[in-house]
Amino acid sequence: MNVKMKTALTIAGSDCSGGAGIQADIKTMCMNGVYAMSAVTALTVQNTLGVTGISEVSPEFLRSQLDAVFTDIFPDAVKIGMVSSPALVEVIAERLAFYGAKNVVVDPVMVATSGSKLISDEARAVLVEKLLPLAAVITPNIPEAEILSGMTVSSKEEMEIAAKRIGERLEIKERAGEKLDGKEQVGERSSSCAVLLKGGHSICDADDYLWTPRGGMWFCGKRINNPNTHGTGCTLSSAIAAELAKGEGLEVAVLHAKTYISNCLEAELNLGHGSGPLMHNYALLEKN
Repeated sequence: MNVKMKTALTIAGSDCSGGAGIQADIKTMCMNGVYAMSAVTALTVQNTLGVTGISEVSPEFLRSQLDAVFTDIFPDAVKIGMVSSPALVEVIAERLAFYGAKNVVVDPVMVATSGSKLISDEARAVLVEKLLPLAAVITPNIPEAEILSGMTVSSKEEMEIAAKRIGERLEIKERAGEKLDGKEQVGERSSSCAVLLKGGHSICDADDYLWTPRGGMWFCGKRINNPNTHGTGCTLSSAIAAELAKGEGLEVAVLHAKTYISNCLEAELNLGHGSGPLMHNYALLEKN
């Protein structure tokens, strides 16, 4: 038997407790029907109570991981999570441009739930300048959108304005061609970047706003009273990447991803002593 599968690559840190990072990404991609691969940016010591240690890989080692993947099993989509070092962001952007990576989904993790900054100003500048313009879609939450748009976001109307502002800024950078391409690039990057601005319970429950150059649309979701939300951002962006890898359009990919994450939350997995993980494999348990 000769089985073919679509493929997706996650570029992110490792969560030893399995709830977020590449572990959540791989589970999500597999449960959404694609073959998952990973390039690890950092090892972390963390659990449902928080992060207590981080050990980053070297830029050279990350580059080698990306080369190993792209030269053998070329991914149909790429998801990028938290990358805190400017040097690592540089490597990712250069390699994605060189290989002409497609269907790039960036979860621009910048601010913790507590409000603490997770990356330096220097790393954020490189992220905005070189990596985000390569994306097909980015998935900021409200605090991240405020940083990227330079405005306060406290209503659904302001969500629409912020998403449009971010998207248009990234379009300008992409058209300017600010040395994002390697001389030996073997493909084409996306011509525009969409923005999925996640509302969260603070503004509009689970309603998210998607801006594209063609216009904007709302994706409404229902509020689920489950305190175990560790890894929801990783899961959503990975589910979108999986759907894009299978050839779905962005709007359909977002809709499927939101349905998936709602089902993961509704399963009410309860592990750990803090904000626990989602039940990524709920569909398998339903069959037993």
